[in-house]
Amino acid sequence: MTTPFPFTAVVGQDDLRLALLLNAVSPSVGGVLVRGEKGTAKSTAVRALTSLLPEVAVVPGCRFSCDPASPDPGCPDGPHEGGGGGTSRPARMVELPVGASEDRLVGALDIERALAEGVKAFEPGLLAAAHRGILYVDEVNLLHDHLVDLLLDAAAMGASYVEREGVSVRHAARFLLVGTMNPEEGELRPQLLDRFGLTVEVAASREPDQRVEVVRRRLAYDDDPAGFAARWADEEAAVRQRIVAARELLPSVRLGDGALRQIAATCAAFEVDGMRADIVMARTATALAAWAGRTDVLAEDVRQAALLALPHRRRRNPFDAPGLDEDKLDQTLEEFAGDDDPDPDGDGGGPGGGGGQPGPDEGPTDDGAGAAPPEAGEGEPAPGGAGEQSPVRAAEPFRTKVLSVPGIGEGTAGRRSRARTEHGRTTGARRPEGALTKLHLAATVRAAAPHQRARGRSGRGLVVRRDDLRQATREGREGNLVLFVVDASGSMAARQRMSAVKGAVLSLLLDAYQRRDKVGLVTFRGSAADVALPPTSSVDAAAARLESLPTGGRTPLAAGLLKAHDVLRVERLRDPARRALVVVVTDGRATGGPEPVALAARAARLFAAEGIASVVVDCESGPVRLGLAGQLAGELGGTAVTLDELRADSIAGLVKDVQRRAA
Repeated sequence: MTTPFPFTAVVGQDDLRLALLLNAVSPSVGGVLVRGEKGTAKSTAVRALTSLLPEVAVVPGCRFSCDPASPDPGCPDGPHEGGGGGTSRPARMVELPVGASEDRLVGALDIERALAEGVKAFEPGLLAAAHRGILYVDEVNLLHDHLVDLLLDAAAMGASYVEREGVSVRHAARFLLVGTMNPEEGELRPQLLDRFGLTVEVAASREPDQRVEVVRRRLAYDDDPAGFAARWADEEAAVRQRIVAARELLPSVRLGDGALRQIAATCAAFEVDGMRADIVMARTATALAAWAGRTDVLAEDVRQAALLALPHRRRRNPFDAPGLDEDKLDQTLEEFAGDDDPDPDGDGGGPGGGGGQPGPDEGPTDDGAGAAPPEAGEGEPAPGGAGEQSPVRAAEPFRTKVLSVPGIGEGTAGRRSRARTEHGRTTGARRPEGALTKLHLAATVRAAAPHQRARGRSGRGLVVRRDDLRQATREGREGNLVLFVVDASGSMAARQRMSAVKGAVLSLLLDAYQRRDKVGLVTFRGSAADVALPPTSSVDAAAARLESLPTGGRTPLAAGLLKAHDVLRVERLRDPARRALVVVVTDGRATGGPEPVALAARAARLFAAEGIASVVVDCESGPVRLGLAGQLAGELGGTAVTLDELRADSIAGLVKDVQRRAA
């Protein structure tokens, strides 16, 4: 087994180290979400924390790590006698793979034995293994939503429940939850962000000396892991003893009314939702005081707690950057400093770290939205494909009508199109392929009933065999690949039109975020098309590319469609189960290249021939409309909607839906 990298040898990342140590002192803080770019030692720091945790005493033979001093009365391996002898073992770190099943997480109940023998044959899952230790989820933003819900529910309640067809098992599941993620690969939903106690943003140092030290220590560890660990053993032992001392001191820490007022005022000033932030801040400030060896919470503890507990709770949508205005924070703390605060003039900079969170919120940069750039004519592309316009701001987003892929897919669980999934409404039954995961009880009883006499049934129980079991087939929703193909040519560059177009695409991006889609962005203008953003789960990256999108030049519609077709071809090889929805945002004009109209029609027919679902958002405006976007939708084999019809509350959209249903 490889020697773990010493926690004390991790260079930099002061806030990350502090957040992990505070949770080790007080697990009730609620865990840590670590956000940062790739290669910033997120996983290294988390895995190294295990060696700092004190050993835990467990009941011998208990698969659920019950404490011999106070065993869980509902333990499936119990009952255990309280106060009995126990054994000690190191604290565990259990890693939850992104592709894990629900049964792997919460445990599996043997339904066949439960029905035939009436016994609870339960195989514990990862939640049981992580009890009284660390549960680590790398790339938590890529974990399926229903697994994240189960995980956070268990972390909040301190227990895991497994219920199958009226048979239930419960066991304790108290653990330190740590998740890491790269925001470039997609965000967590705000509801899930709020369930993590603390969040830390990490980034690679730009200081050459510190980068040199990182490389030096890493190479030394690779050359001699055991020797490297021994070199840091004394510091590790000192930190471990400090954690033990802080845990013992924690019940004696006093959280005065003045500190509580500062916490409440800070949460109100930053307009965080609910009361969880107040509770997390209080627990974090108390843990900070214990970590510093104090029995009173100071203003500096409250300040540091705010920097760790509030930035991720201020996000209202995925395009909001996390962060905290530290000047506003200091002003609030000073205004509400209480008389019972031992240090009302604390200047921040709590123990173990200096805040390290992003600085004051920076509003969107002024990209010239207040000035009126020259408008390109509706039908007059700039000579030679030039005439680039500066980017304009998007109009306010709105709630869009639901766009979906026809038919039933089998892709990754999401919230857009119909699909056969593990979760959803039951639509039928089939024989299980491999392990049974979702029992269809009625179908199983019907399969077993005709054979009861032949099987010698004499009592009231039902004699069930493996061949009788039926797996429930369920229909839910899947996430799709929504590929935006956006016309950025001169005919779209009129200021008000492009602002409305960007607002519509931004609205669709918000909808894609809520429905757990992947998104991609192809733009075309001048003489070529570009992949502005390859397919990704990060809709905020797509929004950023959209915001800086320049316009002007001719309209190479065919090039845009062919580029989109090529993107879909490559993506089918990477993720064949995920169905695509192509959203073409254009007025339908085609002016770039030889025979532009005929070439665009041939490119569009490629999508229709392969059955690729498509929607054309018609951006044509003015009293005279050519209907070119509708013709393009016909060639694609898709539908066309205007910007007005795209709104969920649009009267025109409702009328069109009624007419479609009547037809």
